[in-house]
Order: sequence, then structure tokens, then C-alpha cells
Amino acid sequence: MNGLSDTVSTLALIERWTRHGWLRALDGAFANFLVREEPTAAPLLILGAALTSHQLGRGHPCLDLGQTLDDPDFALSLPPESGRDATEMAPPLPSTVLKGVTLADWQAALVAPELVSAGPGNTPLVIAGSRLYLRRYWQYEHSIWAGIEARLGQTLPLREDVLSAALTVLFPPVPGIPGPDWQKLGCALAARSAFAIVTGGPGTGKTTTVVRLLAVLQAMALAMPPPRPLRIRLAAPTGKAAARLKEAIAKALAGLPRNQFALGGAIVDAIPTKATTLHRLLGSRPDTRHFTHHAGNPLPVDVLVVDEASMIDLEMLAAVLAALPATARLILLGDKDQLASVEAGAVLGELCRRAEQGHYTPDTAAWLDGLVGKLPPKLVDSAGTSLDQTVAMLRHSFRFNETSGIGRLAKAVNSGDVQALERVLAHGHADLARVQLGGTEATEGKSEAMLRRLVINDIAFDCSVADAAAMPERPVGYRYYLTAMKGARPQPGASQVDIDRWAAKVLAAHEQFQLLSPLRRGPWGVEGLNQRISDWLHSEGLIAAAEGWYAGRPVLVTRNDYGLGLMNGDIGITLELPTVGSAGPLRVAFPAGDGNGGIKWVQPSRLQAVETVYALTVHKAQGSEFTHAAMVLPDRINPILTRELVYTGITRSSRWFSLVEAGKPAVLEQAVRRRVLRLSGLLTGSGK
Repeated sequence: MNGLSDTVSTLALIERWTRHGWLRALDGAFANFLVREEPTAAPLLILGAALTSHQLGRGHPCLDLGQTLDDPDFALSLPPESGRDATEMAPPLPSTVLKGVTLADWQAALVAPELVSAGPGNTPLVIAGSRLYLRRYWQYEHSIWAGIEARLGQTLPLREDVLSAALTVLFPPVPGIPGPDWQKLGCALAARSAFAIVTGGPGTGKTTTVVRLLAVLQAMALAMPPPRPLRIRLAAPTGKAAARLKEAIAKALAGLPRNQFALGGAIVDAIPTKATTLHRLLGSRPDTRHFTHHAGNPLPVDVLVVDEASMIDLEMLAAVLAALPATARLILLGDKDQLASVEAGAVLGELCRRAEQGHYTPDTAAWLDGLVGKLPPKLVDSAGTSLDQTVAMLRHSFRFNETSGIGRLAKAVNSGDVQALERVLAHGHADLARVQLGGTEATEGKSEAMLRRLVINDIAFDCSVADAAAMPERPVGYRYYLTAMKGARPQPGASQVDIDRWAAKVLAAHEQFQLLSPLRRGPWGVEGLNQRISDWLHSEGLIAAAEGWYAGRPVLVTRNDYGLGLMNGDIGITLELPTVGSAGPLRVAFPAGDGNGGIKWVQPSRLQAVETVYALTVHKAQGSEFTHAAMVLPDRINPILTRELVYTGITRSSRWFSLVEAGKPAVLEQAVRRRVLRLSGLLTGSGK
């Protein structure tokens, strides 16, 4: 076994992998720590520990020993062949090191009570079947499932007469939509469970469904003696997502039929509109992983709704469940097909992995039949689990119909069907554009001009804004919001109300277009793109400078700042306030997130963690929506390019989407074929 003859050679191998960037320094430090704790530890144990630590940086909460032996090189962060350093002799790959090792060999090496246990205890590592965990992440999975299972086993008081009447009022028949009313079905399922998930793609009505669900829950609570409205909280993983949830809830509430319930407006008034981040909800404590609210100090809440649940990692969901009272309901909303959390875990995807097929038991189907209507037989399964009965997948998009190019493209990507993908892109849909830059030296100048035209003016036309307050009827580029900024600028002496209105118009205009990239670094990453776009806009006379602070600079908050009330992911626009004579002071305008179009003004000098954001990573764009989104795919395949990433980029657009390919179509094809397969044992052993 090359590199595994003894502890010294194993640590030397790990150090070489670290120097090549295949492992993190943290992973090597963990291996060395274990050797100091137990010098006689087997080489396979030390190697497994380093690889387990490494998986956390890649989003995997554990190392599956069997899968690693089937595909050893997957366990390291190996660069593409063309990106490997040829100046130094590379160390042996895991496929060489682990040649001849069996699963039984590896498991036998893990028999070390000082370092590894099979469950509760205080060892740094936990083995569960063929999965090796750092203890903390085994505990997260264990506590999450325990919290969910406890809620699945609860029998809640259910006023079926109130539920039936409320569903009839809240979900009138919608003509022209075949099949069951999926929103009504989701509302009914969630109303009878202390744990529920509502998942679905963009425009399927997740927020609409949950607002009506909250109305149903309040109606039942107020109909029971003694009548007491439920304490409801709304939360999301990021500030941006929380602000969008708040606005969506307020809009959905305005459409509720206040006078058609037995208790009238009292029900609607008992539904909150304020949303917050999960960190703020739990009470984050500076310089610690702990929160103010926990099992010993639970949240004062009866129902917690968490939006954009695909972004929640294991550690956060474990903290949420620990802080919830045992009797509180937890409702998760999100798109199961979006990118998973940046940190370890893919909780929503794991919990929803059977959602497409339903797996509703005959008893559930019969109960739904009396409230909602008959389920398609293919969704009924006598072997359905208790978890299956709480997951509702919304299947009709009100945003993208069957002829929508964006909807069809997202569906093709989601299915991994490359042929269908090419057919959609070649069809000529009015809401889709494909920009192929070429990616060769011979076409470099032409490619640069094409990309420049796209981000400034859009692809097919130059946008001039006659009325800066009007939203465009065609896709636009960044000229649009910069023209709106200058054309609608108030006169000196304008009231604060007028200045706020101007800022709101500029922010709304900015949301008409956003360039996305999967990468941070390199010419096609956001760092390179932001510099190029700044230079282009400056040369066009649209901004006064290409660096520093200037009017029109869009900035992204990269770290929560509770003092300023700004969250990681918030986007603001730098504006020059109107004054007489000399140039006015610069202030950055952010949406206040109050659902009423309010503006939060911040001095640039107070913003310590922001970056220019003409180009935004797809990860940072989660929870956002833009009228026209353009996504740049790099000129070569990269491990970060996956089906989920492409799907997430496409579905950030509400009306138009442009796919920009810096290289050959093979990059897109390979990305669509590659899935994010995060290792997990969340449901293993639970009968799910």
C-alpha cells in the first residue's frame, strides 16, 4: 500500500497532498492531532480521518468508505487534468494508495476506542456502517432526525370542519389547470403535521401556499377553546431571502379573502409579515457557534416557517430544531433542485428525495380525497413512510408555462437530458438567448465585444430610457439602471421622500439585469468580470471611475453587520445625493426590507465588508430574482459546474435568461450531466 506502510509515511503523504492543494491544511492538522493523541493509530485510520475532514470543505458531512474504494480519487479536490501542476512530481493518487484495500480492511483499522466509536461518546470520530464522521457532524444528523421523528409522531388537534371550510374558501377552482390543486394538497398535508415541507420550482406558489396554510392554522386555533392565536415566526437563511419572504408574505396576505372566514379579519391580522434571518432569530452570539435560544431556552413560538430551506446546512438546522419547543410546528419551504448549502449537508434535497413520486399511503390518499380530490394513482404507495406524508411538491408553475423557454430549459437541465437541452436552446424562444463567445485567440476580440454589448445594452438592441420610472418591455443591460439613476435624480432641495423614491427606482431598475458566474476567480469568475465591466462602463461614460467609490457602483455585503442592519448577500447602489453647486455626498442605498419599499442609507466609510457586484456568483444569487439574468459559463470544465448550479442560475430570471458560453458547448453538457451528490446518513437506519 503505497504511502500507508506506517504512520510516518502516511503523514508524509498527507503533507504532499496538502502542498498540491488536494487537501486543506486543516485536514492535515487534524491527522497530526490524532497521531499525537494516539501514536499507534493505524495508517488507514489516519488517512480516513484526513479525508473525512476534507469532505466537510466540499459539503459532505461524512466519508463513505465503500464509495471511496469504488472511486478513490473522488475523495480529493483534484483539479482538472489541464490545471494540474506539472513542475513538481505529483504524489500518488488515492487510487494508487488504496489499491488492494477492502472495506473490511478499512473498518478493521478503525477499531480504536480512543479515537473512534460507533455512536454516543466523546471520541473525535464516529463510524456508522461504512460512513466515517467527525463527531460533531454525526451528532448534527442524529439530532436533526430525532427532532423530525419526534414531530412526525405527534398527533395534533385537527378541526377538520374548519380545515375543509377554509380550504374551500382559500383555494377556489382555477380553470385551465389540469390535475389536483397542488397548493391545496400541500396546505392540507401540512395542516395535520408538526413537521412539513413544501417544495417546488420557481413560480409554483410556495409562499402563496404557506400564507394560506398559516390562515388555516390560525382559523383552527381560534376555533378551539380557549381561542388563542398561534405565535408564528418567519425566517430565512440570509438577509436577502428574509427580505424577499417578507415582501412575498405581505403581497400574499393582501390577496386573502378577509371577510369570508367565520372569524373574518382576525385570522389575517394574526399572520405576521416580519421575517428575519435564522441567525437573528436564534440570537447569534459573537465569536461563538452558540445561540441565545437552545433546548434550555427555547423560542417563544408555536409555528416556525423557514424559506429557502435548500440553503440550510446541517449545523443550522440542528440549532433550529434544538431551539424549538417540543410542541412547535416547523414548516420548510424551498426548491429541492437548487444548489445545496455552502456548508456541509444537503438537508432539503435529502428530505425531499422521494417527493417526485409522492409515496402517499392509501390512508393519506383517502383523507386527501375528501378534502382536495383524487391523487394520481402513481403517487400512492402502501409502503410510504411517515416522512413522505408530510412532503408536498408543487408541480404547476404560474410563472413559466409549457411554452416558456426558461421553464423548458430548467426542466431539461433538471432531468440531465442534454438532447432536450439543445432542442430548447435551438428553438428560438423569445425569453431565451444563447451567446457563444468562441473561446479562441482568433475570436477573442469579437467575444469581448459580444460580452460588452450584452452587459451594457443587452444582446439585440441599445436601451435608451425615456421614462426612468418605467420598467422595460425588453431585456436590458446595465445602461438601463445607470441611465435611470441620472435621469430621475431629484433637484437640489428635494425632500427626503423624493430622494427615497429616486433610490427605490434605481434599485428596481438595477434588478432588471444581473450577470451571474459560477466562479469567483479567473477571467470568467466574478473578480475578473467585475473589473472588465467597470472598465467598459467607465469608457462609455456611464460611471465616473472604474474603482473606489463612485455614483452607480453596486455593492454586495459579504458579511452580516447587525449594527447596520445589513446581511450577507444584500445589494445596494451608491448614489450621489442632490446638492447645489459642488458634487453631493455619496451614500449607499439598500432596500430596507420592510415590504413597503423603504430605503436604508449608509455612508460608504461604514461599509467594511462589501465588494463591487456587476457580476454575482450563482451561490450568492440564491434567494434573489432578476427580470433578466445572464449566466457566464467558463471556457473549460470545473468541478464546481453541476446540474444544480446551472438550474439555480437559470431560475434566478423571472422573464428573460441569457446563457453565455465562453468555451465549447461541451462545458455545458458536462455540467448538466454532473450532479451534486452529497454523502449523507440523515435518513439511513431510520426506515426512510
